[in-house]
Amino acid sequence: MQTRIPCVIMRGGTSRGPFFLAADLPPDAATRDAVLLAVMGSPHEIQVDGIGGAHSVTSKVAMISKSKHPEADVDYLFAQVEINQRIVDTKPNCGNMLVAVGPFAIESGLVPAKNGETTVRIFNVNTQSLVDAIVQTPGGAVTYEGDAAIDGVAGTAAPVKINFKSAIGSVTKKMLPTGKPLDVIDGIEVSCVDVAMPIVLMRAEAFGKTGCETAAELDADKELFKRMEAIRLKAGILMGMGDVSKLVVPKIALLSKAQNGGTIASRFFVPNACHKAHPVTGTVCIAAACAIPGTLAAQIAPLPAPPQGAIRIEHPSGMIAIDFDADLANGKEDLRRAALIRTARRVFDGHVNVPRQVWAGAGSTARNAGPARTPAKVA
Repeated sequence: MQTRIPCVIMRGGTSRGPFFLAADLPPDAATRDAVLLAVMGSPHEIQVDGIGGAHSVTSKVAMISKSKHPEADVDYLFAQVEINQRIVDTKPNCGNMLVAVGPFAIESGLVPAKNGETTVRIFNVNTQSLVDAIVQTPGGAVTYEGDAAIDGVAGTAAPVKINFKSAIGSVTKKMLPTGKPLDVIDGIEVSCVDVAMPIVLMRAEAFGKTGCETAAELDADKELFKRMEAIRLKAGILMGMGDVSKLVVPKIALLSKAQNGGTIASRFFVPNACHKAHPVTGTVCIAAACAIPGTLAAQIAPLPAPPQGAIRIEHPSGMIAIDFDADLANGKEDLRRAALIRTARRVFDGHVNVPRQVWAGAGSTARNAGPARTPAKVA
């Protein structure tokens, strides 16, 4: 016999994964994480026994519930499910999956839809931050049809506007976790910045790269990953995060000068593969880094102070733009606006099945956690 769990698969931005109401998952974190591993089919390189897509951008989970936060409508707990290890990491946020939270919350009855547009106020449990999502709801219903296009996704869809309201120090509680805009690790200059996502920023040329490589080209360079991972582990300690060998944060980005009219170019790692496009939270962080004097990003792409307007980041699939307004110089940490337009789509809804003994908590060894609540059905 198996346990059937109500499930919706959503594409958010350039990511995809199952969305659950938190009340439909086990209340204790260890059993919940074991269930998520079974749902995705981890650990296995192609996740053949689950619904994971065998890539970090398709091995993600969102858990949604009504919020008790006075400035939020819903809570969003994100989980990155490792493909080849029994690890469920709930430390980071995912800005692409975040794009689908608003439509999911409305269609689940957690937020009433207005005619025209509906603003969903989201509290990200992972980073304790607030985000507004503006969803297209003509006639009081979510629509996924529209003319908005984003690089990395075919076709067009209805726009979802995302504005990060509190993103500085998302995990480490510091904008510059090491206390400096520039450090040197293993002979490589790095900038460790935490705005929406903690990232270790490095120059592509420091690794003999142009910064224009495709994701596949970078993924094929196993020596590059060994060098970057060694730096990431040491950066995690410098950033006050301790041993990050079992965590997906901090992330890594290789930066270079823009070649196609953008502000800066980025190759973003997640962290054991190069992102084929670019994460939303990574976009917020790199845009912020361009505005922080002394960082590698600011050296490559210096901005007027304070920066206001569009910052465009080139990535392997094209470009992602953010409307950015902040004052991050001279010790200031004033992030007034970090807004993007993305798209989302409801791909599937129904039930996902997991072995009953997993739901019962037998042999649970998953790592990491966050809140959840009650039951599903045994079939």
